[in-house]
Amino acid sequence: MAHGHFATSHSHINYYIDLTMTKHRLSEAREAAQQLVSSFKSTTIIDTILCLDGTEVIGACMASHLSAAGFTNLNAHRTIYVATPEHTSGSQLLFRDNSAPMIVGKHVLVLAASVTTGYTAQAALDAIRYYGGVPVGVCAIFACMQECDGFPVYSIYNTKNVLDDYINTSPHECPLCKAGLKLDAMVNAYGISSF
Repeated sequence: MAHGHFATSHSHINYYIDLTMTKHRLSEAREAAQQLVSSFKSTTIIDTILCLDGTEVIGACMASHLSAAGFTNLNAHRTIYVATPEHTSGSQLLFRDNSAPMIVGKHVLVLAASVTTGYTAQAALDAIRYYGGVPVGVCAIFACMQECDGFPVYSIYNTKNVLDDYINTSPHECPLCKAGLKLDAMVNAYGISSF
């Protein structure tokens, strides 16, 4: 975790939380998945886990947990798709003809590394609906929001249990910018780029 003045594509924040190892190291991804599935086990039909922000390893671990023998699963097929959308240059989410069947008519859970402004999670929920899927929830490793489009945002970490002084504002309302503090870096799901 780094403290400073950072810009995302939608907001300015005062902490950058590096989730790289949680997303890509199997032992950490497995633990994150186990914590996240507890919010959905035996209560939610999940046919597809839609992975945003490079969360495919966590998504695969979640699918494994949710479809394990002896685990109550409401999914009649006893298998779960792990899908990743394509992003257009306009930040829209796209599913090609070969991946769209993983969404069409399916109960889809959105998995993100972080949900701070809700912009990307909302785009995912909109895309699921556009392609004829049924969104069933939103979960993330870290979240600033408790709700997105009527769904609770389930997370392992949030601003209440990690950072009570976390700032997440629009660039025009940023108190750090108003105080004359220059940006330290640009951040996104791929990491940090210092200036």
